[in-house]
Amino acid sequence: MPISLSEALNCLLPQAAPITETEHVDLWSLMGRVLAEDVISSFDQPPFARSPLDGYALRAADLANASHENPAVLDVIDEICAGNVSDKFLEPGQAIRIMTGAPIPHGADCVVRQENTDYGERCVSVYEVLSSGKNICPAGEDFTTGTLLLKAGTLLRSAEAGLLAEAGLTQVPVYRKPRIALFSTGDEVVPPGTPLTPGTIYDSNLITVGNALLSFGAELTVREHCPDDASLLAEKIRTTAGSADLIVTTGGVSVGKKDILHEVFSLIPARRLFWKIAIKPGMPTLCGLYENTLLVCLSGNPFSAFVSTQLLLRPLLALISRRPDLLAKKVSAVLDTPYRKYTRTACYLCASLQDGRVRFPAGRSGNGILSTVVGSNCLAVIPANTPALPAGTSVEVIFL
Repeated sequence: MPISLSEALNCLLPQAAPITETEHVDLWSLMGRVLAEDVISSFDQPPFARSPLDGYALRAADLANASHENPAVLDVIDEICAGNVSDKFLEPGQAIRIMTGAPIPHGADCVVRQENTDYGERCVSVYEVLSSGKNICPAGEDFTTGTLLLKAGTLLRSAEAGLLAEAGLTQVPVYRKPRIALFSTGDEVVPPGTPLTPGTIYDSNLITVGNALLSFGAELTVREHCPDDASLLAEKIRTTAGSADLIVTTGGVSVGKKDILHEVFSLIPARRLFWKIAIKPGMPTLCGLYENTLLVCLSGNPFSAFVSTQLLLRPLLALISRRPDLLAKKVSAVLDTPYRKYTRTACYLCASLQDGRVRFPAGRSGNGILSTVVGSNCLAVIPANTPALPAGTSVEVIFL
C-alpha cells in the first residue's frame, strides 16, 4: 500500500545525518556554505576613529556661537585623505581638511560638513555649532576585539562574506557539500546532442534533477545515464556508494519488464524502506538503504521526477547540508482558476502565485510534460478525496 508523503519523509529523514566533515574555503567560494566554527574578531573595526564625510576636523570649543552671520574662522594646517594620517596636533583655533574615511587627527573632537563652511584652504569659516563627537565614527563602531561575529551553523551569503573581509580573514572553515551520485535509466533515452533514432527521446531527467540538486548546494560526484541493465546499475551503485552521501536514480521503479530497480535492490542487496507514495505525480518512488547510503529512486516521468525532487530530495538536502533555508516555504492562497477534477490521491500541480492568487498554466499537463512547468513558481496542493474546486477556494501552495 502507498504511504503518505509525511510517512515517507518520517521514514527517510532519520536515515540521514548532517555532514560533519569540514574544509576551508576562500571568501570568493563561500556563497551558500555553512560555517563550521565560530568567528571571533581579533581587532576593532574600524581600528581608528574616522570621518564619515568630507569636511574639516576641529575642536567643538572653537565653534561657540558660530553662524552665517558670525562664522568661526580657523587656520587650516593640514589635509588628510583616506588611507593617510596627519602628524599634526590641533591647537585651539586650528582645523584640518579631512576626507571621508580618513583618521581623525590628534586634538580634534568633531568634523564639520564642508557644505557648512566656505571651503577655505588656508583658513576656513565655519557656520554652525557642533558638539564634541559630532560626525566622528569611533574606533570599533562596527565591532570590537573579542566580538562573536558569526556563529557556527551560519549560512554564508554576501553580507557575511563582507563581514569576514572586514575581520581580515581570507578563509573560513565550512561543512563540505553533500556528495550525490545521480543516475538516469532507460534504453529509450539518449543524451542531448545525440541524433535521435526511432523510439528514442532525449534524457531530460539527468539535467532537471541534477540542476535542482546543484541549486540546493550539492556536489554531483556522478551524473550518468545507465541502460536498463540491472547488473550494470547494481555495480555502479556498489562502486559509488562509499563516496556518496545519497544516490538518486530516475526511472525503472514501476512494474514493467524494464523496471529494473526492484532487481537492483535484490542484487546489491539493499534494504527497502518503502515503495509507492500516495501522491500524484511521483507515486512509484522506491527508497532504501545500501549499507549506510540512502537510495532514492524516482519515477522516470519528467514531471514526476521534478515534483519528487522538490518534495523528497529538498528536505533531505536541508538536513544533510545543515541548511534549513532549503525547506520549502508554504502559504495559503486562493485559486484564481477552478480545478475541475475529483482528486482521489493528493496532487501537486505546478502553478503561479501572485498577490495571494494561484493560477494554473495554460496548455496540457501530465507526467511527461515539462513545458508547462516553465514559469511556475509554486506547487498547488490538492488534498486526497477532494471534489472539483471552484475559483476562490483556498489551497496550500509550496514555493519552488
